[in-house]
Amino acid sequence: MPADGTPPIVDTPDALQATIAALGAGTGPVAVDAERAHGFRYSQRAYLLQFRRAGAGTHLIDPIAFGMPADLSELGVALEDAEWIIHAASQDLACLFEVGLIPRTLFDTELAGRLLGYPRVALGTMIEELFGVRLLKEHSASDWSSRPLPQEWLTYAALDVELLIELRDRLAAELSAAGKWEWAQQEFAALVAGVGVPVEPRVDPWRRTSGIHKVRSRRGLAFVSGLWYARDAIAQSQDRAPSKILPDVAITDLAAHRSPDRSALRQIPGFLRRQAKKFESTWLNAVDVASNLDEADLPLMHIPNDAPPQPRLWAAKDPAAAARLSAVREMLTALSAEHDIPAENLLTPDHVRRLVWRPPVPATEETVDAALAALGARPWQRELTVPQLVPLIQDVPVP
Repeated sequence: MPADGTPPIVDTPDALQATIAALGAGTGPVAVDAERAHGFRYSQRAYLLQFRRAGAGTHLIDPIAFGMPADLSELGVALEDAEWIIHAASQDLACLFEVGLIPRTLFDTELAGRLLGYPRVALGTMIEELFGVRLLKEHSASDWSSRPLPQEWLTYAALDVELLIELRDRLAAELSAAGKWEWAQQEFAALVAGVGVPVEPRVDPWRRTSGIHKVRSRRGLAFVSGLWYARDAIAQSQDRAPSKILPDVAITDLAAHRSPDRSALRQIPGFLRRQAKKFESTWLNAVDVASNLDEADLPLMHIPNDAPPQPRLWAAKDPAAAARLSAVREMLTALSAEHDIPAENLLTPDHVRRLVWRPPVPATEETVDAALAALGARPWQRELTVPQLVPLIQDVPVP
């Protein structure tokens, strides 16, 4: 149980004003968390917000009570000079931004744990390891969009920020002792800088449909595409997770069928679920549209892009690049062990592949540093890796 008990939920204008005043008058950093309804809702909005600050205690805000989306920017202003402590901030920053909550400075306890080489960085695990307190996580996958929220859920939510400030202080001391404080500051600043920056839409998002490997023709891919977009439109209009409308396997099973008609559809269990069955005419219309597409308009089996191929294909496509990648990976593994930090935090794997597949010419410390900076690598990452990368991507003998 929280030390001060579970606070009442803030869901009225008067209660919100009292919370803003209390948190604004508090001192030091503020612990922040958000509960979403991943797997239940289409949107990624927050359905509960938790705050804790010295002198103010813990506050649980129901943002849905103040609009969809709510405007909580007044609270953001009250906290603009405070450092915000968030565990796994990349998961929550977007939904906080949606309601007008934007940190100026940030401390991400999960990322700090990664930089310190903690083997497990889940909040409950770190709290238990460092403070001997076990947080029950049985409500982490609950449908937080449901109302009213049960009392035990609110207790769970309050506990998520109960020791977050103490965790931050412990990790900050360890970062300083390990000489990694500046690394962390660069990482946290990069997270803040990315708040509100539009994300480029994924090309052909339907290609990530589970089971699409069973579909072996361009016409079949057209069926997947049509059904995926039909489902997405329904899910968005109802704010329900797409999988709650129609499972991926139903889409790919129908698309892979020899004759994807009404009869085939009615033999696939996913289409017989209550939520899917009432949209049968929508699914059949999507299939009909795909059936009548001209050959030239069918999706390609594979979309061309400038990204490197899968590493397992490098040896066949470019043996020299494969040799470079092997040498660079070996170096990064040794460097990550030396600094007690995961290799993927030392240098983002996608950055490594892009750099090694087509290195700058000539490959000097200046050109490699510039290439990594353009990809988004932070200064501390480049300082550690560039001197060791350059000789490995110039002339590596092919085995």
